[in-house]
Amino acid sequence: MVIAGLQSMIRRKKKQYGKSNPQHIAENVLNREFTADQPNEKWVTDVTEFKYGSAHKAYLSAILDLHDGSIVSYVLSTTNNNPLVFETLNQATQAFPDAAPLLHSDRGFQYTSHGFKRLLQKAEIEPSMSRVGKFIDNGPMESFWGTLKCEKYYLHKYKTFDELQQAIDDYIHFYNHERLQKRLNDLTPMEYRSKAA
Repeated sequence: MVIAGLQSMIRRKKKQYGKSNPQHIAENVLNREFTADQPNEKWVTDVTEFKYGSAHKAYLSAILDLHDGSIVSYVLSTTNNNPLVFETLNQATQAFPDAAPLLHSDRGFQYTSHGFKRLLQKAEIEPSMSRVGKFIDNGPMESFWGTLKCEKYYLHKYKTFDELQQAIDDYIHFYNHERLQKRLNDLTPMEYRSKAA
């Protein structure tokens, strides 16, 4: 097939990407200690992918507070790049300027970049990173992605980026302000957060 220039129409080989060398790596300080006594003590963050239209992709970056499970900040973009993650962190630090939490992430290129390290240092936020291949190290964030996709995303088809954006806005507002959680004594994340305050 190679000699004849033939290629399968059923399943193509995935494009191989070279591994990038991380610029900064942090220890796994969080170490699966997924509880926090106060708001803004421990945050976790990640990026996930969505599809819309015929073959378009969007990327959602979010920060979740381990105290109450609330989504502190989030940004949806058509590109998975450093500005996506930087803007998510900037929104969180602007919303809570006095917070200096531990921030846990995976070792994605955005989180290991010089620029992200500078933002963390400026905000006096301590970094923590999952071990290689250990997705459970960021379990609460992975769990939120699963909940969002099962309860909202998989139930509909989204033709445009704006439709997807509106759906995510609606769901995160619902999740923070209306969705009761057993582990929070049957309160919403924001109700539980306000009691702590």
